[in-house]
Amino acid sequence: MGGHWFEEAASHMGEAYLRYSFTKGTEQEVNFLIDHLGLKPGMRVLDVGCGPGRHAHLLAERGVEVIGIDISKKFIEIAEQNKLPGLKFLRLDAREMQFKKEFDAVISLCQGAFGLAAEPQTAVEIRDPDGEILKRMSSCLVDGGKLALTAFSAYFQLQYLEERDTFYADHGVNHEVAVLKDPIGKETKQDLWTSCFTPRELRLMAAQAGLTVESIWSVSPGRYECLTPTHTTPEFLLIATR
Repeated sequence: MGGHWFEEAASHMGEAYLRYSFTKGTEQEVNFLIDHLGLKPGMRVLDVGCGPGRHAHLLAERGVEVIGIDISKKFIEIAEQNKLPGLKFLRLDAREMQFKKEFDAVISLCQGAFGLAAEPQTAVEIRDPDGEILKRMSSCLVDGGKLALTAFSAYFQLQYLEERDTFYADHGVNHEVAVLKDPIGKETKQDLWTSCFTPRELRLMAAQAGLTVESIWSVSPGRYECLTPTHTTPEFLLIATR
């Protein structure tokens, strides 16, 4: 395992990741997911691309048992700090997950893993790495288990394309060079590759993964709501059942 571009970005940001504005609505997101996934104390959840564990920790506070996985060694180290009972974190590439029917729910939020797997400039062994992650997430679920993931909107990306962005239409991947800060404010430039999707594409991918789509909503970080898909919000929230 190793060699994914996100590992370098995560290692530089470290704890500073939790200062970014998109992380400030974690409690609202967790409340929404508990309601719409029907989560109750004692249930088991897999958090795919858990980052520093912000969702996993809040779910554990509600009595949910959570395993969080992330490719970043640094993020797993942060997540392990002040760990609550019922929490476990593993450094693992989502494309290599081997869990089988072990979880009541699986989540992947804020491009934690799903949406960060494709790089049009780099040859990959898996033809559709994001689709492979979705299939493996589906395999993790018990029969009747639910999946929730956010995916960046292709509509939004093209609507608000910036000069620093390069959108690869053939792949549905956006490239940007972002300035990232570490905990003491030191800056570095980092290539970021984000897969972008339409609701139709998500429905087709879910069907291939053996999932039945319950809903697709337009959402923003910290503002999860039941909003019909639109081109003016950055993410889609897919909820599906195995």
